[in-house]
Amino acid sequence: MYNLFQVFGVEMEYMIVDRTTLNVKPIADLLIKDVEGEVVSETDQGELAWCNELVSHVIELKTNGPAKDLSGLTALFQRDVRRINQILAKFDACLMPTATHPWMDPFKETKLWDHEYNEIYETFNKIFDCRGHGWANLQSTHLNLPFAGDDEFGRLHAAIRVILPILPVLSASSPVMDGKLTGILDNRLAVYRTNAKRVPSVSGYVIPEPCYTEQSYRTELLQKIFDDIAPLDPDEILQEEWLNARGAIARFDRNAIEIRVLDLQEHPGADIAILQFIIGVIKSLTESKWQDVELIKQLDTIQLSTILTDTTES
Repeated sequence: MYNLFQVFGVEMEYMIVDRTTLNVKPIADLLIKDVEGEVVSETDQGELAWCNELVSHVIELKTNGPAKDLSGLTALFQRDVRRINQILAKFDACLMPTATHPWMDPFKETKLWDHEYNEIYETFNKIFDCRGHGWANLQSTHLNLPFAGDDEFGRLHAAIRVILPILPVLSASSPVMDGKLTGILDNRLAVYRTNAKRVPSVSGYVIPEPCYTEQSYRTELLQKIFDDIAPLDPDEILQEEWLNARGAIARFDRNAIEIRVLDLQEHPGADIAILQFIIGVIKSLTESKWQDVELIKQLDTIQLSTILTDTTES
């Protein structure tokens, strides 16, 4: 178990496209098979790991366990981006950065990952229909921050709730969707917010509820999601912590909070720079540098969500 800001976890999702046309190319399984000799959901590549979740045209690069600092991560992620592009060249493919494919038609081009954990993805698809942009065309950067015990969890969760609404201003990289400028700079987050509308509690207001202990989080937030989805998920395939689709989710299985509202950038260095800024602000908030964290805990979820809407669409 790690204390606040002692270690970090970073994940970056990239789309795989044809090198010539830049159209979606669902060959993440071929990429992984090339390095592993077989198709698996995750491959250990030293300091980083590569994995797939849900759709076959996306590959995720992530720190292979907790990283003690961010200073060397730009070089590591860029190194693996280059290596993956070298492998994908065999298949006349490459990685595409930023958060949305500008002209992908997800209703025609989505191909679910049909290997390990396919049962989970098929269940998601059965309930929510994963052919939409909100499931198949939204590449993001995730930041995982650790906590030890309820006091650290409460302060960290409060600080993250406060900063979430302004993060699209820093990271929006998805102004184009369906082949046109939509007038929204963060289309990824706009579609993400409504992708689970059949069971609204799955994403809630995207800003998480003011729960500041593990017990309250489990009983007031997670259990509500599990109860609501139970009629559609009788085998309880999805009733785990990761079903929660808010913009930041508590992962008590690894004692971390995962921030999920950030668009992927054009270069890993830009992602890491944004993360360093965010960590600095969150750290100051947890230490009550500008405002008592106990007062921050009282901020209203709907008011914060309204700000998030404004920054997403600005």
